[in-house]
Amino acid sequence: MKPGDVMSILNKVKPQFWDTDTSTGPKSLFNYRRTWRLAIMLLAVVALVPLLIMTFIDYNVTRNSIESDSLLRTARTTSNTRRTIASFLNERDNALNFLVNYLGVKSLSNPKNLTSILDSMKNSFGGFVDIGLIDGQGQQVAYIGPYELLGRNYSEQEWFRKTLELGSYTSGVFLGFRGEPHLIIAQRVTDKKTGMNYVLRATLDTGQFNTILSSLDLPNEGEAFVVDRKGILQTPSKWHGKLLSEVDLPIPGYSEKTSVQQLTGKNNVDYTVGYAYIHDSPFIVLVIKKNRVLMKPWETIRIELFWMLAISIALILVVIVGVATYMVDKIYIADQIRARTLHQMEHTNRMASIGRLAAGVAHEINNPLAIINEKAGLINDLFYYKKEYAHDRRLQANINSIIASVERCGKITKRLLSFARHIDVREESIRFKNLAEEVIGFLQKEAEYRSIVIKMDIPEDLPKFVSDRGKLQQIFLNLVNNAFQAMNDGGKLSISAHKKTDKTLVFAVEDDGCGIPEADKKRIFDPFFSTKKKTGGTGLGLSITYGLIQELGGTMTVDSQVGKGTTFTITMPLNATPREANDNENTTG
Repeated sequence: MKPGDVMSILNKVKPQFWDTDTSTGPKSLFNYRRTWRLAIMLLAVVALVPLLIMTFIDYNVTRNSIESDSLLRTARTTSNTRRTIASFLNERDNALNFLVNYLGVKSLSNPKNLTSILDSMKNSFGGFVDIGLIDGQGQQVAYIGPYELLGRNYSEQEWFRKTLELGSYTSGVFLGFRGEPHLIIAQRVTDKKTGMNYVLRATLDTGQFNTILSSLDLPNEGEAFVVDRKGILQTPSKWHGKLLSEVDLPIPGYSEKTSVQQLTGKNNVDYTVGYAYIHDSPFIVLVIKKNRVLMKPWETIRIELFWMLAISIALILVVIVGVATYMVDKIYIADQIRARTLHQMEHTNRMASIGRLAAGVAHEINNPLAIINEKAGLINDLFYYKKEYAHDRRLQANINSIIASVERCGKITKRLLSFARHIDVREESIRFKNLAEEVIGFLQKEAEYRSIVIKMDIPEDLPKFVSDRGKLQQIFLNLVNNAFQAMNDGGKLSISAHKKTDKTLVFAVEDDGCGIPEADKKRIFDPFFSTKKKTGGTGLGLSITYGLIQELGGTMTVDSQVGKGTTFTITMPLNATPREANDNENTTG
């Protein structure tokens, strides 16, 4: 697209009031751009502030809702996992407790009985690796399992001392003598005959923990694992450390209930951590979810919310600008019509006063002119009949000059009277050539003084047309005066006319003056707009002329180039259909 095309489009969509000159008239009446901006700002504040407030509230409510839902889901998952692991441990601990209560030391010392017991527990509960009986000195006196642990002494092991002290004990995951990760559950057994204490110990496979935790449905990069109270991983973690290594997250403080916290890892990643302490064990269940992953649905909703807000703001602003432009345009049109009407009334009253003054002056001058003409004629007759003056050519020439001057003054007064008579609206049949000559007659002396050449190209057979002579005189007088002001001494003025169609005539007033800048062409018909304010211009001449042409049912266009001149072209109907200036009238700029 060419720059000229862009400018053409901008000119079409540009409001009519945009180029109004705010330097004329009261600023509160003519500064339409300021009114337009204030209207847009006020409407935008009224419309957008509630929208922004509601969006902000919805933004926070939606985010809090998603965060709360995420916390509740994490808490529920953690709680369910804690119950599953706690149930897993309690079942096996209760099984050992049953054996301790219903079987004595003697029966538990029998390898055959232990083999049967281990097989039953593997089949019933699963997860058992081996089982053994340890005496009060820590010596394993009976053992069934895949390792050579019979006779192994556990007196230095913490779990052994804790079992004797507390009666039952569940250990954390450790390697022990076998070098494999495992955990144990142990019950104290008292020999009823001797009163000596023994420990029944069973080893559990950590694979059961892993199965429980891997069955959880967690989001991408989220996981669940078990740590002890020192932060040592009891089950392997994909993202937070290896088995029996220290987890890379801070361990939350003890809580009786399942809790959820927001924690930051060592890599500065934010996590939502659900945790639950398993009673009567060293285990803590941790369910870890990355906030970034949890809030992905919120990211999608937030983007949609922002898009909806942006589109809503854009639509509201488009409507506001459109409404403000339409309303200010209407105000501008109404002000233009009002200003034009007021100034036409003022101008009409002024012209009526001038007409009455001209009529009075013409009548007052006509009387002494008639006397001068009569006396000069009488003197001329006397000089003609007296032989001593009959051949005095100089005297005769002076008398003839007086008579010619009186005739010229008579013509001027007739024109003044004609102008005065045509102040009142009256339609009549007009021959344009005669009207143009009358108008030029008023300005002929100025043209001669300034050496302005006036050329009239008006066909003799140009048909007469019906219109108001007084208004036409005023129109062409204004246009010729305007042309004189635009030209330097020695300029050229052309008045032409031709028949355009069977119903219209075209008249043109062309000068070779300074021309009109392109930016001012749309404004030259606005009231008070003038490029000659410093030289006394009021900005009303062309505005009134345009209004008069519209009243007579005609149209006027302007073609001008800076430095080359200006042409005003008027199209008039052969039969005038005058209308009121303010009826169905649009802007003129």
